[in-house]
Amino acid sequence: MAQTLLSRYNSTYFLEIPQGFTANMTQRLNMNNTTVTDSVNFYVVFSGGGAFENIGTSLIDNSVSQFNRYLAPDVLAIQKSAIIKGEIERRVDPSALSTLMVSQAIAMPVTIMILLTYSMQIAATSVAMEKEEKTLETLLTLPVDRFAILMGKLAGSVLVAGVGALTYMVGFTFYINSFSSLMSSSAIDLASLGLVPSLLGYLLLGVSLFVTLLSALALAVVLSAFADDVRGAQSLVGYIYPLLIIPALLMIYIDFNSLPTWLRIILFIIPYSHPILASKAVTMGDYPTSVLGIIYVSLFTISIMYAASRLFATEKILTAKLKFKDLWKRGNVEAEK
Repeated sequence: MAQTLLSRYNSTYFLEIPQGFTANMTQRLNMNNTTVTDSVNFYVVFSGGGAFENIGTSLIDNSVSQFNRYLAPDVLAIQKSAIIKGEIERRVDPSALSTLMVSQAIAMPVTIMILLTYSMQIAATSVAMEKEEKTLETLLTLPVDRFAILMGKLAGSVLVAGVGALTYMVGFTFYINSFSSLMSSSAIDLASLGLVPSLLGYLLLGVSLFVTLLSALALAVVLSAFADDVRGAQSLVGYIYPLLIIPALLMIYIDFNSLPTWLRIILFIIPYSHPILASKAVTMGDYPTSVLGIIYVSLFTISIMYAASRLFATEKILTAKLKFKDLWKRGNVEAEK
């Protein structure tokens, strides 16, 4: 019954008041029968462990506590159950489950965000520094395929960024676990509930992160080619950071499926949000979402790689310049005219 109502009304919380509840409470009040107690059933659809997922459960707990305070202690009990992947898991406290998963909900988006920003800075700085010191011009005159030069730069950036991200992830995980250990221990087995990614899930997550990282590096190379120096390259790359930070922060606190349709479409269009979506999708066993995201990001990566290869194939990479400040001034002058 709970599953049917939740799916029919697209709800994530369901409070079931059993038959005879009113009669029992009336008997408790009018006849002062202290032996009469009752309980309600509370169902929560687990969606991946967002930082705000415990709000609904906390409100229900507070309401039951206020009800008991008004009538008598322990007159009303609450039986909590979690609905995971369409199945009702009895005696699984949604609050405890969300607490166990919240570290992953925070760590994965932050780690992916740091990885992308760090790798883009490395790629942009590398190209801009060589362009500033004229070593890129010397490198392009050598009898070496320019696409191989581009791939070498991307591979080096991926390697350095990966080592840095791995170190950061280990430290951040230790930081999160130090707080999790202070919380009360729980007997919830995530593996038995199907909330541990399978080998296929880890593979899809790795592929999604790789193609997204490759597209970010290629985009950083293209943008840095239009800068005069390292500072200019970092400034140009900085315009992309909102596309990395906003989706990461948004999906830390809010479940993607609970967002309005228009906002979900915007997040899906942003390629750098797909590794975060994949990290939650593989945990919930939603492999089609991960595969669709990989296909979309791969097409975006191919287009960016094509643009980067075309840029490296010409001499424009040595002479191209782009300054948003100049464009802004030019726009103001034209507006005054």
